Amino acid sequence: MIKEKYTFDDLLEIMKLLRSENGCPWDREQNHETLKKYLIEETYEVLEVIDLNDKKRLCDELGDLLLQIVFHAQIASEDNEFDMNDVITGICRKMVQRHTHVFGTDKADTAEEVLTNWEEIKKKEKGMKSQTEVLKDVPSNLPALMRSYKVQQKASQVGFDWKDTDSVFEKVYEEINELRDVYKSKDVARINDELGDVLFSIVNLSRFLKVQPELALMGSITKFIERFEFIEKEAAKSGKTLTEMSLEEMDELWKMAKTKK
Repeated sequence: MIKEKYTFDDLLEIMKLLRSENGCPWDREQNHETLKKYLIEETYEVLEVIDLNDKKRLCDELGDLLLQIVFHAQIASEDNEFDMNDVITGICRKMVQRHTHVFGTDKADTAEEVLTNWEEIKKKEKGMKSQTEVLKDVPSNLPALMRSYKVQQKASQVGFDWKDTDSVFEKVYEEINELRDVYKSKDVARINDELGDVLFSIVNLSRFLKVQPELALMGSITKFIERFEFIEKEAAKSGKTLTEMSLEEMDELWKMAKTKK
């Protein structure tokens, strides 16, 4: 099986062998449910190397992600549900049917027009008769920031949206004030509800600013860790641990960290 170059068919054969009686015990034990976590992990590893602009690692991570798709297709094939050819046929058919401006007679001169056509075709394909059905079609297991972004985006398709960015800012302030009014209470359910409204309004703002909130938050998390690392290293230089420092001392180091790139 050692080759200089492999093909997609080679990958399918390798996966089939690994799942066979003479294959790998671990691979044989897997099913759609047990593989879910690996699909998520591989997806996020692809996103990470894209952020790092590491083209060599991107090639490698895309291979890992592709393996997960082939793995699921092989399991389905063994159960006589579908195989990799069905997966490929399905996505090819979808691309042709939803790009009617390329493969048909419809016209779409901008990316926005393409997305509008795509959504209309998708709605017809799935037999959706209301926009509420479109909102409910957004996967419930998406990260909450991503799901709220997509739900708001689809609600806006029928004109249910804010008129401008300033209006969204006002809504954010309004929701924060409502949270401030209840945060000292012991009504956990109401605090939870108001905090959710704040986050939802922030997602609305990010949509108007054309920023993906999930990616923005990931960036802030990375930045926080880098600045925290700077504080800890600077504390160590002075012979202290963070627990031995006052909040004021750590805050001064934090301000220094913010000046670093």
